[in-house]
Amino acid sequence: MSLTLYYHPLASYCHKVLIALYENGTDFERRIIDLADAADSAELQVLWPIGKFPVIRDPARQRDLPESSIIIIEYLDRLYPGEQRLLPDDWETALEVRLWDRFFDHYLQTPIQRIVSDRLHATNGDLTRERATLETAYRMLERRMASRIWVASPDFSLADCAAAPALFYACTLLPFPDDYQHLSAYFDRLIQRPSFQRVIDEARPWFSLYPFADDIAQRFRQPSPPP
Repeated sequence: MSLTLYYHPLASYCHKVLIALYENGTDFERRIIDLADAADSAELQVLWPIGKFPVIRDPARQRDLPESSIIIIEYLDRLYPGEQRLLPDDWETALEVRLWDRFFDHYLQTPIQRIVSDRLHATNGDLTRERATLETAYRMLERRMASRIWVASPDFSLADCAAAPALFYACTLLPFPDDYQHLSAYFDRLIQRPSFQRVIDEARPWFSLYPFADDIAQRFRQPSPPP
């Protein structure tokens, strides 16, 4: 029996796992969960009572695994490895990969979610801190990527799986400054990965549900060219 991914095609944390699965050609089944649907939500809560996706079910090992990076992607990398190792064997490099994975989750994804929630619920809250956090994260990435191809390892890694969806959604809320050439070049490398192009192609039919859909760049609105 293959793995089953419980997810939604528009969700950025689900994108992280999808990128990892596609990077290594891992076989899995899909179960799209609509959290607004009571039955779908109840089904997810049976697996993970917190009620958040993604969750992967592994029937062969009788395991249900939540949390996109520390659990799911590391689990896949250890037990279902492919050609693209996403967590390096070298301890110091692996530590750096985990650090930058957390960076993207805490300092991009978290403020993004608060800004999006504010728009969804028409709260009109003070989002100065969230936007300032994004600006700081951009500055840090611009400096870091001046001398690197990938953010935490010589090769594409778990940290880059985290970076791709975080930066995709962040730039709909706060475009990269024009003079941040290194950050922009890094993002271009990320979106050229076939794994991420596939994720965006699958998310495209759902873009209208995103409250900042009008700010998604035109280059993402058309299907990716065939490899």
